[in-house]
Amino acid sequence: MAIDWSLADVADALALGLARVSEEDRLAQSVRGLDSLAEVQLQSLLADILACAGYGVEREQRYLGQRSRLRRSEGQRCDLVLTPHGRSLEQEEAAATLFALPGAVAPADALWLEVKVVAQFTEEGPNRAYASDLQQPVRQDIAKLAQDSLIAHAAVLLVLFTAEQATATHDLEVWQQRCRDRGLEVAHPYVRHVPIVDRLGNAFCTVALFRVRGW
Repeated sequence: MAIDWSLADVADALALGLARVSEEDRLAQSVRGLDSLAEVQLQSLLADILACAGYGVEREQRYLGQRSRLRRSEGQRCDLVLTPHGRSLEQEEAAATLFALPGAVAPADALWLEVKVVAQFTEEGPNRAYASDLQQPVRQDIAKLAQDSLIAHAAVLLVLFTAEQATATHDLEVWQQRCRDRGLEVAHPYVRHVPIVDRLGNAFCTVALFRVRGW
């Protein structure tokens, strides 16, 4: 039976987890906050948050349309792949064999997420590449997801660190319109804003989940 994914629930889980981590950092008077983490570090944190919320989480999974390549090291990979209720993801080598895990979720029914993190301010100061970082790399992620016809559920997860909540809201609207202008179909996002301690100039962490539609 196909899984009916609720991106609103995923966004809520991410926002609650990030708020909890931010509060822990505040109480510990940490010198560095969420916006100081490298993208790969934040991806690990997001994976842990989703796992704690009850999702099964796999990282760096090969796109389904590229699994015909003999070498498993070949082919593009997706940042995060989610399954419901902590269930295992059916692995490539175990599919349709005696080694398949009972209750494992078929990759086509999982939720495939590409993650992009962009900060208005970094430890070096104002991020002059903020606008460009938000545009081209994310559009490339959308194209990868949309072009894989074997994936039924796909979304782009944007994590923005900005000085004001209004900045994130405005930039997300502009970003979505520019994607549509280029023929990239993304649905209206599920957006959650999390206040954080302003250490670098960023006072908000915004999570935005855009469902990606196939071409």
